[in-house]
Amino acid sequence: MFPLAAFRASPSGAAVATVYKVHSRVSIPNLITLMRVILVPVVFWLLVTQQLKAAFLVFVLAGISDGIDGFLAKRFHWETELGAYLDPIADKLLIVCIFIALGVTDKLPSWIVIAVVSRDVLIVIAVVLSWLLGHPTPMRPIAVSKANTVAQIVLAAVVLADEAFDLKLKGPVFVLIWVTGGLTIASLIAYLRVWLRHMTLYESTGSKQ
Repeated sequence: MFPLAAFRASPSGAAVATVYKVHSRVSIPNLITLMRVILVPVVFWLLVTQQLKAAFLVFVLAGISDGIDGFLAKRFHWETELGAYLDPIADKLLIVCIFIALGVTDKLPSWIVIAVVSRDVLIVIAVVLSWLLGHPTPMRPIAVSKANTVAQIVLAAVVLADEAFDLKLKGPVFVLIWVTGGLTIASLIAYLRVWLRHMTLYESTGSKQ
């Protein structure tokens, strides 16, 4: 934090104050994202304690906050490197924790929970391994991964709404489970293909040197 005396003593105090204000504004989307991270254990606790309506409302709040921080970052050019990493991490933590909680409470079959969690764990291991080997992999979002993310969010939202308000959506939930499972496996295979191609390229390049 800049001391007030610095503004008075320095002829460039106005400029420093402007920079301080800009950095304060830039942090707003990140603060909203951090709030979403804080909501993760709240949603998990609400689900395992069977407070389903409250869990659904917190989930909706988290979704709204995701839209707000993205809008603010783009509208006012407040994008930061921290936000670029923090935002997808917050989203993934929320989805994974919701799936685990729904699996623990028998509201989702174990296999879909294992598939969703295992996919993310394997991708993280692949990224860390490539980094440790000195060949970091740029894991850019691909079409099937984006479709998988949408399917996971829709499945979580529908199951939460169905359990909270007794909407009798067993049929749609059944379909969504299999669609999400298929997309989860397909996206894992697609990412692992990209990773193997990347690592093989580095290995072949290194052997020629």
